[in-house]
Amino acid sequence: MSEELEKTFESLTFFFENRKFADLRQKLLEMEPADIASFMEDNLSETEQIVFFRLLPKELAADVFIEIDSDTQEALIRAFTDKELKAVIEDMFLDDTVDIIEEMPATVVKRIMKNSDPENRKQINSLLEYPDDSAGSLMTPEFVYFYPDYTVEDAFDKIRQTGVNKESIYTCYVINKRKVLIGVVSVRDMLLSEKTDLIENIMDTNVITVETLEDKEQVAMKFSKYDLLAMPVVDKEGCLVGIVTVDDAVDVLQSEATEDIQKMAAILPTEKEYLKQSVFDIWKLRIPWLLLLMVSATFTGLILNHFELTLSRASTLLIACIPMLMDTGGNAGGQASVTVIRSLALGEMDFKDIFKVIWKELRVSILLALSISAVCFLKLNLIDNLIFGENYTIMLCVAISLSMFATIVIAKLVGCMLPLFAKKVHLDPTVVASPFITTIVDALSLLIYCGIVAIIL
Repeated sequence: MSEELEKTFESLTFFFENRKFADLRQKLLEMEPADIASFMEDNLSETEQIVFFRLLPKELAADVFIEIDSDTQEALIRAFTDKELKAVIEDMFLDDTVDIIEEMPATVVKRIMKNSDPENRKQINSLLEYPDDSAGSLMTPEFVYFYPDYTVEDAFDKIRQTGVNKESIYTCYVINKRKVLIGVVSVRDMLLSEKTDLIENIMDTNVITVETLEDKEQVAMKFSKYDLLAMPVVDKEGCLVGIVTVDDAVDVLQSEATEDIQKMAAILPTEKEYLKQSVFDIWKLRIPWLLLLMVSATFTGLILNHFELTLSRASTLLIACIPMLMDTGGNAGGQASVTVIRSLALGEMDFKDIFKVIWKELRVSILLALSISAVCFLKLNLIDNLIFGENYTIMLCVAISLSMFATIVIAKLVGCMLPLFAKKVHLDPTVVASPFITTIVDALSLLIYCGIVAIIL
């Protein structure tokens, strides 16, 4: 938190505690809704949050309500009178209302629906029917549209009449009488045109659209690719049914990135903040993967047990090098998998590129393996033998270094291929990232190590 914001929060606390509500309201009008939400969550008790929210200026209340977390929203809704709830709902955009409804228990949802006007209720129900991961669940039906025979003057008149209730007025859409999207026009284009110009003469017919059932992550990626502020959503017939705005796309990207990080760390995904999760909640998210990985790691133990006699006969020093080999292999595989997973997420590659990826990673892995195995050979001879007085013979060093070389090459290839195969069979590539790759590479590195030791020694 910046020093300036910290001072602002101190002022809010002073005004609130000393009941200087006129000063408080004036200060709130100068602040961003997200900062006000942070102040409520971090500095006020549940009872104080309800009192504080009722002091918010009407034009600010709905914007703040959207920013606060779902637990605080639920507490406020339960405390609202029907009149207060109706006022907040009417000032919110429909897509934000739907997002809140999806987070609330049934009793709260009933109150929200009861206090929505019939037209809004119908649109809310329509949006709730779309799958959670689709563009339809992300869109808002509140947009500005024109017909092609409108003049620029007609278009501005319509914006003035209806724009106050629309989520975005900077980009407007042109439809025909059957509601099929035929073009897009920006306010900038209209401002630079004559009042009598027809919309059909200044609109852009090359429109980037998404379908209602398209995955919302793909929708967010299109925003990143084309630098859009809003994107139209059409049905299978090409009829315009809504728009997705850039703020919703950013939320999706953040949510997907968080989910990927959780999966790569072997944690079941959750949208709940860490400090607001109970110990039991965290246990439930972490225990399934840990149990699965523990069972899969037993294969490593079986391999080690099977070759233990071979290793100890050659030299007990070989057993001391196992952690180094397994860790290096796991790290090498993790590097390759993270690179491929990120490229898949950004749409930079697909399964058809698998041979290009393998060829590139093979060359990279050979260079890395040569470098690391050479350093490993020198380390065993110069540091372990000379400084620590170990007794690594030349043949022992060769066996360990060759094992290191082979382990890195195999780990890199496994790390780059597994996410691509996962994507091909419609699994989340992040699921096969660090945890599974580490387990697989551990087993393979032991097999390679024991095989090379058996051959050389």
